[in-house]
Amino acid sequence: MPLKIGFLASHNGSSMRAIVAAIAERRLDGEARLAISNNRESPALAFAREHGIPALHISRTRAGGDFECDRAIVDALEQHGVDLVVLSGYMRKLGPETLSRYRGRILNIHPGPLPKFGGQGMYGAHVHEAVIASGEPVSGITIHLVDEQYDQGPVIVRRDVPVEQGDTAETLAARIQALEPAFFVETLQQIAAGALVLPQS
Repeated sequence: MPLKIGFLASHNGSSMRAIVAAIAERRLDGEARLAISNNRESPALAFAREHGIPALHISRTRAGGDFECDRAIVDALEQHGVDLVVLSGYMRKLGPETLSRYRGRILNIHPGPLPKFGGQGMYGAHVHEAVIASGEPVSGITIHLVDEQYDQGPVIVRRDVPVEQGDTAETLAARIQALEPAFFVETLQQIAAGALVLPQS
């Protein structure tokens, strides 16, 4: 059975783009069912529309509040037959309805080792700055399940990325960002093949 994937992205959706390409090239047994963004001008939505993927702008402001936004996301995912949710640079915390309905089936990618370099405010350059400041010799990319707490869901897979002498947050970020999309595709390939089973969050 192909993975029936829904994407949530706030900006470019780099991992989403790589996953859609892998599906199109038949390297991944999956279907891109829906893309949602809280950002009306998100390039991820434009990309989805260009590739024939249903694309929706759902935000707290547009929906009329947090509860309404949460409900709208769940309804959209269900209406489009989504079984697995992929966060691709989604910058909003998911609501309780979405987390409950898709518990154990929402994946996020984090640009550092979890749980040590996660939590509220730990995204983008903040993660890389913290890793370098700590003196850790190795950073990494972590794919984890999403739950009610930022970056606290069970870790599914991690790929180490060495911190090189003279690294800055920018150089470390560049190396990690270059690896993230393919790593997400590889992880989904393992899930689709049954080689990787998601734990219950």
